Amino acid sequence: MKAPENRPVLPRAFQEALQGFLDTLAVERGLAANTLACYRRDLVHHLHFLRESGVGRLKSVEELHLILYLGALRRAKLAPATVMRRLSALRSFYRHLVREEALAADPTANLPTTQLLRRLPSVLSISEVEQLLAQPDLDTPRGLRDRAMLELLYATGLRASELVGLQRGDLNLDLGLVRCVGKGGKERIVPVGEPALRAVRAYLSARGDAAPGLFLGNKGKQINRVSFWRIITRYARQAGIRRAVSPHTLRHSFATHLLDGGADLRAIQELLGHASIATTQIYTHVSVDRLREVYRAYHPRA
Repeated sequence: MKAPENRPVLPRAFQEALQGFLDTLAVERGLAANTLACYRRDLVHHLHFLRESGVGRLKSVEELHLILYLGALRRAKLAPATVMRRLSALRSFYRHLVREEALAADPTANLPTTQLLRRLPSVLSISEVEQLLAQPDLDTPRGLRDRAMLELLYATGLRASELVGLQRGDLNLDLGLVRCVGKGGKERIVPVGEPALRAVRAYLSARGDAAPGLFLGNKGKQINRVSFWRIITRYARQAGIRRAVSPHTLRHSFATHLLDGGADLRAIQELLGHASIATTQIYTHVSVDRLREVYRAYHPRA
């Protein structure tokens, strides 16, 4: 976002709504000039964000716009207290507009306060992901299995429990789709990129059995989450990645790389199986300049 002094003047409707709110604070609550100036500064910043995001009317503001704005604040590495102060200003402003019947509904009504203070998920860079995926020894059956698991996890963003629970029939290698059952028994279909499909084909070809489970351990039973966690931890060390890496790290990396590339936040919500987009908003600390298209156009291994 541009520095305030370089920004064009806000649309008249935005200015009038802001001034009406500030006048109400001054008259009804008797706030001091310094406090009013702080409200003005925070809200002007927000209104410029809306304008630069293509929002021309306050009636068009939705919860998603607020989530993206708060994500931009986190990305700017503002202190949590500053983010919470700005959120408080937004809540007051939009509630005022609803009371004045300028808006039919308050877009801040369902914003999650506590999630704003959550620690950001650990995310690998694309080059670190490439290093991690290159670790399994493809001359061994175990290495082929591990490469297939890692590729599929990064290609789809599945939870570890969803990945290890896959059956052969859940993955359509011809169509490039995987079916999984997530939390609450909710089923979803996720696209799979060609590198992951090749890795799974190579693994299944080397396996040469008809067992229904997709990823098997040494005794022919499906691998469990603990074993997979140990596998990914070992390969991360081999790749020279010094921080902790878990299966969930690849899930976070999947979502972050999609969003950073320009994928739509609501599409990512569906791919991850989140019941609410408020959960997906944790990934908005990355670039949100081109949230338009999804998955195959942007995912680095699609």
